[in-house]
Amino acid sequence: MSEPKKYTDSGMEIKPVYGKEDTQGLQDEKPGQFPFTRGVQPNMYRGKLWTMRQYAGFSTAEESNKRYHYLLSQGVSGLSVAFDLPTQIGYDSDHPLAEGEVGKTGVAIDSLEDMQVLFSGIKLEDVSTSMTINATGFILLALYAALARQQGADLKKLNGTIQNDILKEYAARGTYIYPPKPSMRIITDIYEWCSREMPKWNTISISGYHIREAGSTAAQEIAFTLSNGKAYVQAALKRGLDINVFGRRLSFFFNAHNNLFEEVAKFRAARKMWAQIMKGLGATDPKAMMLRFHTQTGGSTLTAQQPQNNIARVTIQTLAAVLGGTQSLHTNGFDEALSLPTEEAARIALRTQQIVAFESGVADTADPLAGSYYTENLTHEMEKAATLLMEKIDAMGGSVAAIEQGFIQNEIAKSAYEYQRKIENGEKIIVGMNRFQLEEEETLPLLKINDQVRQAQAERLARFRNSRDKAKCDQLLQLLSDKASSAENIMPVVLEAVENKCTLGEIADTLREIFGEYK
Repeated sequence: MSEPKKYTDSGMEIKPVYGKEDTQGLQDEKPGQFPFTRGVQPNMYRGKLWTMRQYAGFSTAEESNKRYHYLLSQGVSGLSVAFDLPTQIGYDSDHPLAEGEVGKTGVAIDSLEDMQVLFSGIKLEDVSTSMTINATGFILLALYAALARQQGADLKKLNGTIQNDILKEYAARGTYIYPPKPSMRIITDIYEWCSREMPKWNTISISGYHIREAGSTAAQEIAFTLSNGKAYVQAALKRGLDINVFGRRLSFFFNAHNNLFEEVAKFRAARKMWAQIMKGLGATDPKAMMLRFHTQTGGSTLTAQQPQNNIARVTIQTLAAVLGGTQSLHTNGFDEALSLPTEEAARIALRTQQIVAFESGVADTADPLAGSYYTENLTHEMEKAATLLMEKIDAMGGSVAAIEQGFIQNEIAKSAYEYQRKIENGEKIIVGMNRFQLEEEETLPLLKINDQVRQAQAERLARFRNSRDKAKCDQLLQLLSDKASSAENIMPVVLEAVENKCTLGEIADTLREIFGEYK
């Protein structure tokens, strides 16, 4: 009887054994050299380890600030800020639509005062900060810059990233405000402003993470992400920006799932493909062709059943990200299928990275899986599958058109359905969920967010609004409206507005009146 065939999660057939014949045409590439399949640095982690981030932000700015100080004391080398839903979609905490959501999925930020509290006791020049924010990314960037100026920091020295990837919101996540075209205009405004004012800041983190969380395969994750990246580059070129300047400040954000070798192949293929895309679009500086990326372990892979099993899953995903050459990494807490991570879960997640970094040996040499017949063949197959998808998107007129036509959303939905079907019929084994279950589950202590958070935020907002020059705020919001109606860059007036105590919701609403809302 012949043995059943095996496939990766992207549907690529896996042979029982691989040999030399499976790596025909393999180029003898070096890390740190075009097309960067083997990594963006010649010596990778021997020179500098990846940045160890922990994604944190919940409840009030005070509570999140305590967690940041704790994480910094435990050896975190970069902060990663999660924002609540009202902040993400441009509503102040006292807005009727914010009810029930303030401080739940992240920290509530309405004003410069909240930002001051969030980073109290932390010098912005000394940390690298990643902010997971998209539709209101331009406002959070302005708030961060305003706080840095208050601290006396040199904006040109600030390090960090705003996610600022609106296309994947339309395709996979849903926290958009404005239609695609004005949203793309805001993103190019940010590129242009940062290239002058904050040259070390990563102006976008083109995100495959949420595409994967929505149910895509690994091959779809890189195809859709790189297509979105291409659209952002083309928009910047249309604005007349220099690809060799803004190209160096693009970064990516990927997911790491449990299929170790498929994930490593995905990261290697993505680097090679992006280098070739950028070269094709006119980049000549090698640094503008490098795909630098942050990784987060897969939230959708975590199970509420036997949650301690998630520690093993996160370890495999950490190895995949590091063997794949990530530049920074966030590891999920084992309890995140149930709630925001407790302090203990966040510490174990960070220790997982530290054990991989200092005890496993995987950081001792660049691209340690290079030359493996299986890894090299899988990298090639991944590139082939993702390229085919990208060609389909190009034929439709690029990412924006493919999203408007629903193509990307439908492809993700089909993959998500197929994966769920396999779990339900037992074809895909999830330990502790559809196999090896327990009769009774032990209960874990969970992090609960107090419903009084909204009231506290609303009271702070009222005091904040009473302490400002209202006429000046109205004047600046009118100026923002004028700039948005013209083709002028809105970033300078947004910065001035937050410095003069305009709130996030007021700025977002001013642009809603000009650009409309995407339904």
